[in-house]
Amino acid sequence: MQKKPIGDSLQEYGRGLIGGLIFSLPLLFTMEVWWSSYRISPLLLLLNIALTYALLLGYNAYAGLRESASWKEVAIDSVEELGIGLVLAFLFLMLLGLIDFNTMSLERIVYMVITEALTVAVGVSIGTAQLGTSGSNEDVSLGMQDSSSKKKGKGGSTLELVVLAVCAGMLLAANIAPTDEVFELATTIKPLLVLAIVLVSLVLNGVILFYIGFRGAFETPANQKPHVMEVIWNVSITYGTAFCVSAGALWFYGRFEGTGLQTCIHMTVILSLVASLGASAGRLLLDQEAEPDSSKTDNYEKEPA
Repeated sequence: MQKKPIGDSLQEYGRGLIGGLIFSLPLLFTMEVWWSSYRISPLLLLLNIALTYALLLGYNAYAGLRESASWKEVAIDSVEELGIGLVLAFLFLMLLGLIDFNTMSLERIVYMVITEALTVAVGVSIGTAQLGTSGSNEDVSLGMQDSSSKKKGKGGSTLELVVLAVCAGMLLAANIAPTDEVFELATTIKPLLVLAIVLVSLVLNGVILFYIGFRGAFETPANQKPHVMEVIWNVSITYGTAFCVSAGALWFYGRFEGTGLQTCIHMTVILSLVASLGASAGRLLLDQEAEPDSSKTDNYEKEPA
């Protein structure tokens, strides 16, 4: 493996830092997240560290910066991103005056930093892969044909769909799940509106995935509609993923504690409206392996070497 120049590595770290801030600053400014760190048990914190690391592994494997990376390189990148997330969360909590070594115990500081850092780390991973220029030197040297063949062998699986949907859905859901507004809405909303939210979420997912032409969306030949079972399957997987992500985020931030089953379902459905937008639109934007426009590909192939 060719050693990367220091300048390129610094650029990657810079993109990761900016990505982490872009996607997680709302959490760093949310007081409910600060308070939730006081209620989280050590076991739950360890579980979420493990799940976040698994999510980083999946994202780096399917849509990371280097398509040809081995699992060892993916694992190392994921550890680095988790570490950058921890450092970035600590520094910004210090900058905002939320960490005070004179009045807070070390245990409380660690809990707060880790609680904030989990989403920061996912933002770091996405920023590293997505905020760069449109094509690395490695991709150009491999050539368009080789890149296309790698994509065909790697992408398109249900597991890839779920991993990218979880990443994108979580980035949106995590910013809203800790807030009191979701609970307030869930306790006052009428059941008919809850059903309407589910239907609207499903329709939006279908429109995003199949009809409005987002980059990387499912494409069918001209004048031919997508098969109804294909639409149902992909919309169901995407919304189901968003629903599970929403429930997990609400549970992690303690929003289900002392709450009845009906209110918990209402909160999850309401949050899923947001998470499903991320799980559908966001995963398409996060996927580095989206097929290029055919006209651009033709022009590229016609150019002399």
